[in-house]
Amino acid sequence: MNATRRLIVSADDFGLSPGVNAGIIRAHRDGILTDASLMVNGAAFDEAVELARATPALSVGLHLVLVQGHATAPAHAIPGLVDAAGRFRNNPVAVGVRYFFTPGIHTQLEREICAQLEKYLRTGLPLSHVDGHLNIHVHPTVLGILVRVAERYGIRAMRLPREPLDISLRLDRRDRMRKIAESLTFRRLAAFAAPRLQAHGIRHPNQMFGLHQSGHVTEPYLVGVIDALPPGVTEIYSHASVVDAEARRWRPADYECEAELAALT
Repeated sequence: MNATRRLIVSADDFGLSPGVNAGIIRAHRDGILTDASLMVNGAAFDEAVELARATPALSVGLHLVLVQGHATAPAHAIPGLVDAAGRFRNNPVAVGVRYFFTPGIHTQLEREICAQLEKYLRTGLPLSHVDGHLNIHVHPTVLGILVRVAERYGIRAMRLPREPLDISLRLDRRDRMRKIAESLTFRRLAAFAAPRLQAHGIRHPNQMFGLHQSGHVTEPYLVGVIDALPPGVTEIYSHASVVDAEARRWRPADYECEAELAALT
């Protein structure tokens, strides 16, 4: 058995705010961060693009937003997804149900997904990967669109939210029932996604950490994951940042973003 271990250390929400951008760049330059996921409609998107161009060793991909954020396509073109101001709905469970069952919404989702991919590619940055805000990219409807347009947009890798629950609970047993429920949900979504990614030649890590510990990838947890790292390719994802007003507006109040930044550095 090949026991080689490879590690991707990533941060979500690049472009959300100047503080998020500053934290991501610091975690890369002064720490172990290798990878960032870019929100093309974040308030600090333009700054993030300039920072990425100046930091070519940082791998950057698209952080697809279809819930809790702003759309790229005009609101009149995707009325089933957004309000009149172009904002997505905030409840991820309700959004997931809506995207699965609403007649005719598939075309609007494809329009918005392609608009975000095209905006990303216009930056000229290489597209390392695609993942999703709140892991919306593994929603069956969204995933089906992504794999179908993968060749057109050069999607070569995606995050697969398949987290070893035993390791996560051993490192932090808080919110145990919530973590078990998340694991059951995302294991089914990952089982649906994995063969479809393989069929389209899209790579993914063997496992990841950060899903059950979102906002709390602090130093003891991070060190524990690295000590217990399974064979294969593992992604650890975080929300490391300097906390500013825009980040505080969008992220849960209990997120330990600056502690995550300290852990990565």
